Amino acid sequence: MSEKKVIFSGVQPSGELTLGNYLGAIRNWVDLQEKYDCYYCVVDLHSITVPQIAKDLRRRTLEVMSLYMACGIDPSKSTIFIQSHVPEHTQLSWVLSSMTYLGELNRMTQFKDKIKKNEKNLNAGLLTYPVLMASDILLYSTDSVPVGEDQKQHLELARDLASRFNNRYSETFKVPDPLISTVGARIMDLQNPSQKMSKSAENENGYILLKDDPDTIRRKVKRSITDSINQVRYSDEQLGIKNLLTIYSKLTGEKISDIENKYIGKGYGEFKEDISEIIIDTLKPIREKYLEYMNDKAYLEKVYKEGSEKASRVARKTLRKVYKKTGFIPR
Repeated sequence: MSEKKVIFSGVQPSGELTLGNYLGAIRNWVDLQEKYDCYYCVVDLHSITVPQIAKDLRRRTLEVMSLYMACGIDPSKSTIFIQSHVPEHTQLSWVLSSMTYLGELNRMTQFKDKIKKNEKNLNAGLLTYPVLMASDILLYSTDSVPVGEDQKQHLELARDLASRFNNRYSETFKVPDPLISTVGARIMDLQNPSQKMSKSAENENGYILLKDDPDTIRRKVKRSITDSINQVRYSDEQLGIKNLLTIYSKLTGEKISDIENKYIGKGYGEFKEDISEIIIDTLKPIREKYLEYMNDKAYLEKVYKEGSEKASRVARKTLRKVYKKTGFIPR
């Protein structure tokens, strides 16, 4: 029997996980664990490129872990771990930094966006962030990385660095491929539907959190931006309604055209009420399981310790090869 191919992905604990994270990534991760060897990381090292309050970062790290499992990621099938618990991530990052050209990092679209938003926080981590991401991926002989359009450039750098190291020192790293899901990919902000739904949005009405209670969900959907056309249509002229239709379709499995037909002659009010209840029904079991996990710190500790031990075994093996080929003397 052939070994399963390896998947790596992760989420920063720098904010809350949203419905967009669920539909765009995490629900797909749950399916992937059935046929891949999956490493799902809470990438806490990445989060400190923006100043964090220590106790909040610790709490959010456990929240992300709990939400992973509440959404269906099973620690008996997937490796769930915390990035800072595996020091090989930063050790490999230094080696790869010495092979990364400054021009490559300066060209990163996300870096350009971040420096516009963080003019008072132009730290080196914002620039070298993609090298650490490449290390995250390459440590585990990753075959495929589930990525959205906004991360394709970072994955391309990981591919380039893998090939560059292999060419310089001999075959060491797998060159990972993108795994772009055609299901659910892009959920937009409820207040600004031209932008992706994000936990870092300034207006809390723009996103739905996985742990939002029913009343909060109803309020946010009710306040979501629509238009004056008052027809439920999947149209680029009606970005707000298009986004709500996408959410409706992804959560129910119904075709967009069938949903449109269902609401012919009906206003936005009824449509919003219905989609609110669909979201509530989907998130209710996730919220309940999340609260169970958050109230069981001993279990969370067991999961992240076992996960980091498994991840470390693989990461150490990769780093030993890298250090030997680079010319470092073993301890």
